[in-house]
Amino acid sequence: MRPLYIFFFVSVDLAHRFLVNIPALEHMNQILHILFVFLPFLWALGTLPPPDALFLWAMEQVLEFGLGGSSMSTHLRLLVMFILSAGTAITSYFISSTVGVVLFMTGFGFLLSLNLSDIGHKIGTKSKDLPSSPGKHFIWKECLFYIIILVLALLETSLLHHFAGFSQISKSSSQAIVSYGLMILLIILWILREIQSLYIFGIFRNPFYPKDVQIMTVFLEKQTRLMKIGIVRRILLTLVSPFAMIAFLSLDSSLQGLHSVSVSIGFTRAFRMVWQNTENALIETVIVSTIHLISSADIWWNRNLDTGIRLLLVGIVRDRLIQFISKLQFAVTVLLTSWTEEKQRRKRTTTLCILNIVFSPFVLVIIVFSTLLSSPLLPLFTLPLFLVGFPRPIQSWPGAAGTTACVCADTVYYYQMVPRLTAVLQTAMAAGSLGLLLPGSHYLGRFEDRLIWIIILECGYSYCCINIKGLELQETSCHTAEARRVDEVFEDAFEQEYIRVRSLNKHFGNVLTPCTILPVKLYSDARNVLSGIIDSHENLKEFKDDLVKVLVWILVQYCSKRPGMKESVHDTENKEKGPLILPALKTSLPPKSAEDIDSLNSETFDDWSDDNIFDDEPTIRKVIEEKHQLKDLPGTNLFIPGSVESQRVSDHSTGTVPENDLYKAVFLGYPAVDKGKQEDMPYIPLMEFSCSHSHLVCLPAEWRTSCMPNSKIKEMSSLFPEDWYQFVLRQLECFHSEEKASNVLEEIAKDKVLKEFYVHTVMTCYFSLFGIDNMTPRPGHILRVYSGVLPWSVALDWLTEKPELFQLALKAFRYTLKLMIDKASLGPIEDFRELIDYLEEYERDWYIGLVSEEKWKEAVLQEKPYLFSLGYDSNMPEPALGISRVNRNLCSQI
Repeated sequence: MRPLYIFFFVSVDLAHRFLVNIPALEHMNQILHILFVFLPFLWALGTLPPPDALFLWAMEQVLEFGLGGSSMSTHLRLLVMFILSAGTAITSYFISSTVGVVLFMTGFGFLLSLNLSDIGHKIGTKSKDLPSSPGKHFIWKECLFYIIILVLALLETSLLHHFAGFSQISKSSSQAIVSYGLMILLIILWILREIQSLYIFGIFRNPFYPKDVQIMTVFLEKQTRLMKIGIVRRILLTLVSPFAMIAFLSLDSSLQGLHSVSVSIGFTRAFRMVWQNTENALIETVIVSTIHLISSADIWWNRNLDTGIRLLLVGIVRDRLIQFISKLQFAVTVLLTSWTEEKQRRKRTTTLCILNIVFSPFVLVIIVFSTLLSSPLLPLFTLPLFLVGFPRPIQSWPGAAGTTACVCADTVYYYQMVPRLTAVLQTAMAAGSLGLLLPGSHYLGRFEDRLIWIIILECGYSYCCINIKGLELQETSCHTAEARRVDEVFEDAFEQEYIRVRSLNKHFGNVLTPCTILPVKLYSDARNVLSGIIDSHENLKEFKDDLVKVLVWILVQYCSKRPGMKESVHDTENKEKGPLILPALKTSLPPKSAEDIDSLNSETFDDWSDDNIFDDEPTIRKVIEEKHQLKDLPGTNLFIPGSVESQRVSDHSTGTVPENDLYKAVFLGYPAVDKGKQEDMPYIPLMEFSCSHSHLVCLPAEWRTSCMPNSKIKEMSSLFPEDWYQFVLRQLECFHSEEKASNVLEEIAKDKVLKEFYVHTVMTCYFSLFGIDNMTPRPGHILRVYSGVLPWSVALDWLTEKPELFQLALKAFRYTLKLMIDKASLGPIEDFRELIDYLEEYERDWYIGLVSEEKWKEAVLQEKPYLFSLGYDSNMPEPALGISRVNRNLCSQI
């Protein structure tokens, strides 16, 4: 950085020595000799910018004030726009015809004020869509609108410039008449903009703003009326004002002085500002025309400056005046709060305040110097000791927006929020609810525990580039205090029970001035402690009964909607006999008896008790691991050494395997059974469905195996709700013909073989979730299984080998927990129809799972209406904490 500045000073001095008789270079050399002495001081204070910031800042200042553009959202856009804008001004200098100059400036001023890169990106993206795509039609309508505006602007400019002729601004000239119209237009736009905001001048409460902001329906109804006024303002701003200012510029006599640098630069900027920043251009035009109408004396302003340069100077003064007022307000705020706020008051604060008052002229010089450079005013260590920061572009963050963002668990909620927030921001900006839009303006949005930082990076004709940052939540005490202060400002503005029409802004002078409320559809956290529900013995007993029903419903729904099962009744009516159902062969060895299973389960379940789970940081071990398993051998190629049947490969290959031979081969792999003891092993004979359509809802073959002893299955089969099973089957809608659907479903419901398969699968999943002991679950058990950690049992290995079935069982468990909470809150369920309504609502509108799951994030991005999760707070006296996140129409305060 330092060699660069030294090289610049030396280059100017050498140029002055070799190039004589250049007054401007001589004055510059004298000034730089004085500044050269202060270079070490400026380096020490950090006032001189690094080279990259200096060049970007210089390009931005020239583009904005010299060429009529706007600060750009990226450095690349800034460089490209600077080159194009400078090329436009240079080209206009060499055009000899006045009509050609005006047409050239008008056309390129309009085109450069558009977001051409975004329009090209949209067209390229939509080109792959269908011809009837609504998005493609919208893009071409937008392009057609811009083409019509450009043609009308060129026609107006050429006709006025050619036929009306040039005239000096006087009270009777045509340009003066346009000036009066611009004054009236400015007053109307200002009134319509102030009507949209909450406070007029940031002080007085707007009587037209809705007072009932707490009732959403009433607020939206009243805000709709303001939006109608906003539409009128939008039309005046985007259609009427630009054409009126073009008429004013086209009638100006300064255009006669062609081949002049001042005319080329001044009018290139003026014709660009008409579209790039219409409100500021309107203010500047009204000021220039008013000064000329009031003061017609032969002074420097009227004699040596043309209208374009006057507009340029007024624009610079306007911008620097606004900066000076804001920085002076900032300095006074820091000075007062450092004394009045106890947390900001330090030992030397009184001394610094006195010094600021005594040396107030010097402080004003620092503020003026910071304003002239358009650089930040820096309070040293947040004390009322001010320094001038180095000049920098508005887009001062390195890289594109969001590249340095910190990704955390709450990031997905900001992703979901941003598109909807952008849409309502577009409406609010068009209506004028956010005030005068200027690049570099900052807005703060607040909703519950979330803060949104909105920065305007670039403005143009009918577009605005913004950067939205989601701030971190209140993790520390200082963050909570800051957020509470923000809430106080918004509560005083929006959430008072009774707001007087003529009330004043209590926080006038605060850096935060409330603007409006934006209705945004986003997620809200509602955390409820489940004490009395999840630990109730009656609720847990009903939980076990409901779990079987939910398992049945989920498995039936899954099987009926499988791609392989979606075939019509007509295809199945051609089958005269039902398919032959063979049990899948298992290679895992079952235990010898039910007693062994019970004893084994009882010994291992104690280590999985509730006593050591709820620590300060509960850790849930995942028991679902990859296992080294034997490969299942096909029944036609079964080879067991030492067996006689294994040598009969030829019979197996032809498919003529006798039933007894098949099962002998299977049981040869089992442990020997003592003579005289009855085998208590699972045995499923060859069966066939009694209904030819049963295979449409049949379970997959790998799920129909059983790892449980036959006696245990028979013992627990009494828990299977057969009436509910038949009711669920009769409610299916997987058949095309409605006339035959009821008869077919009735036959399927009466199929005993299909029911036996469901009994085996459902009860095995049931044992996997609760263990063979079939004990009443405790809250800790509910939390573990909800999190995907199941108690060890023989059925667990069987279930974890089938990931899809495991997820369905886990889903049924979570649905049952949500059902238990709803029954405890809303009352018992009266009949099966109401239970199905509950389950269908969960399937359609809810995602019930864990916050840490990827599917949870997908549900947020898909905007599932309701999300539910179960968690544990170690600071709570009760072990379980229910967390439900509800999506509803809510408001974000800006």
